[in-house]
Amino acid sequence: MPWRHTLPEEERLQFIVETFDGLSTVADLCRSFGISRKTAHKWLTRFDTEGPAGLVDRSRAPHSHPHAVAAEVVEQLLAVRKRHPRWGPRKILAWLTRRQPALALPAASTVATVLQRHGLVTPRRTRRRVPPGLSPFAACGAPNDVWAVDFKGQFRLGDGTPCYPLTITDAYSRYLLCCTALTSTAAAAAITVFEAVFRQYGLPTAIRSDNGTPFASTGLGGMTALSVWWLRLGLRHDRIEPGRPDQNGRHERMHLALKQEAVELPKANRQAQQRTFDHFRRSYNEERPHEALGQKTPASLYTPSLRPLPATLPPLVYPISCQTRHTDYNGRFAWGDRPQVALGKAFAHQPIGLEEVEEGVWVVRFGTVVLGTLKAGQHTVVPPYVPRRSRRRSCH
Repeated sequence: MPWRHTLPEEERLQFIVETFDGLSTVADLCRSFGISRKTAHKWLTRFDTEGPAGLVDRSRAPHSHPHAVAAEVVEQLLAVRKRHPRWGPRKILAWLTRRQPALALPAASTVATVLQRHGLVTPRRTRRRVPPGLSPFAACGAPNDVWAVDFKGQFRLGDGTPCYPLTITDAYSRYLLCCTALTSTAAAAAITVFEAVFRQYGLPTAIRSDNGTPFASTGLGGMTALSVWWLRLGLRHDRIEPGRPDQNGRHERMHLALKQEAVELPKANRQAQQRTFDHFRRSYNEERPHEALGQKTPASLYTPSLRPLPATLPPLVYPISCQTRHTDYNGRFAWGDRPQVALGKAFAHQPIGLEEVEEGVWVVRFGTVVLGTLKAGQHTVVPPYVPRRSRRRSCH
């Protein structure tokens, strides 16, 4: 014989019927049906006011939501997200707070829920990450202490021409000083861009770059025509270690945003791509809040340098212990009765200092950079020995 199944509302109705029969007390019926007196009186009250329909299960959801996000706020959140699809909840809140301070905004976690509910969040694939380094960045306590520079890779435009975006940022404020579409990484084109940036914003104290063209080379001192020009302007050139882009991490983080918003869909030609870069630069500097800056914008923290670009290059002055020689258009200089000594075209038309450190051995300098040593009877500068750094292989 199969078991007979009863619904909860049938059990409640049976309880009501037996209560009205008066054959048992409410307390006895509660023990028989396994319910409390409070629950019994709840069902009796519902039956008196609604009849059998009052015995059906009801949703336990609250009747009101006093902390629900207002429709107007949701509309504003979605509008900002659609305008800036790469911005997260904190940036959206900071942007709205700055423009509409009277708006009652929810917490960042609530904004994330709203975005996810409306299909504006794409889940990320979980990745194993290397633990972050604990060493602080190089001293950079004010605008123009350090500028970072790099090329954001290479890609083809719609007309088939190559595009090399040259980017320059102020490391302190994250201000994007320049994002220019170039056709190559030639030093001459980079110098033209830097001249315009120096005229507009002044000179920094130091410039940080990687070891690629045109910032560094395998020649003497690792110098190029661009870094030679920087040194003549009195700028310190800091090169990160090979394979260590994290040493220029602030600039690399900007490159990620640049790739997502202005590079993934190349434009038809260089003029159209430059307009896209200019739009990104304005948004990055003036609209996009930066969490590392306390949700401020780079434009609110950056001020131009007080060091203007000089009309002529300052002279290089060597100590009296040095002899000065000038190179020709090929970067060569004459020394005694020996053949001309070649330094490289990067040093064309530059003053070179030579200091005798022991009999027949001379140290060759360009400004503060030691290029190597020159021995009597030889005509080749030997670069200083630099021990090779051991590079650990990642197991990830």
